[in-house]
Amino acid sequence: MSDLTTLRVVTYNIRSCLGTDGKRLPERIVQVLAPLRPDLVALQEVDVNRARSGHLDQAHRIAHSLGMACFFHPSFQVAEERYGNAILSRLPMNLVKAGPLPRRGRLEPRGALWVAVKWQEMTIQVFNTHFGLSPAERQLQLKALLSRDWLAHPACLGPVILCGDLNAHASSGLCRYLRVHLVDAAAVAFQRKLRGTFPSRFPLMRLDHIFVSPEFAVIRAEVPTAAICRTASDHLPLLAELVA
Repeated sequence: MSDLTTLRVVTYNIRSCLGTDGKRLPERIVQVLAPLRPDLVALQEVDVNRARSGHLDQAHRIAHSLGMACFFHPSFQVAEERYGNAILSRLPMNLVKAGPLPRRGRLEPRGALWVAVKWQEMTIQVFNTHFGLSPAERQLQLKALLSRDWLAHPACLGPVILCGDLNAHASSGLCRYLRVHLVDAAAVAFQRKLRGTFPSRFPLMRLDHIFVSPEFAVIRAEVPTAAICRTASDHLPLLAELVA
């Protein structure tokens, strides 16, 4: 865990713990995350009680192994099987909102998760999401996320951290527009030498992002590339270390 003056945040698309070797191993995701010593983790593509994952609650299994609390929100659910996003925290947190984002036609449902986290003497608004594959759909989802339903909500007061797999490269119009409102943690830390997070074996694109409000200074960012990281999922995690 970080000290009291820094906040370590990770976003990670875990692909239901399915590795590039075809093995579905939640413990391997834990082995990727533990050395990063995160205070907050935003996970996307999390299975809860799905047959393909042995009916495990992946969100709480990973959180428990890391000694963290957890909130999970299903982007979609069929009977008792759920799939969606989770936020894990070592810090006190409360659920503010969890809900769907707009989609087009029969495309995969998408959602967002919003928690309030206590750190030092402030309350941080933390968001986690996973945007769709269609550019038009992503624009709808971004518009919704920036609306009064989410980031512009009257209750969204104080510092903001937005994490997620946006399915958009750092140089995309979507990310450029987000940078009008928030700071791209990786872009600042890497001084424009942007590192890829996807695909994990040959990471050419940074689809995974951490955006923060100007109250934060980004002192470091990292895309771990150890062998286990390249195997555990088809995405690599992104870590940002923040001070406020």
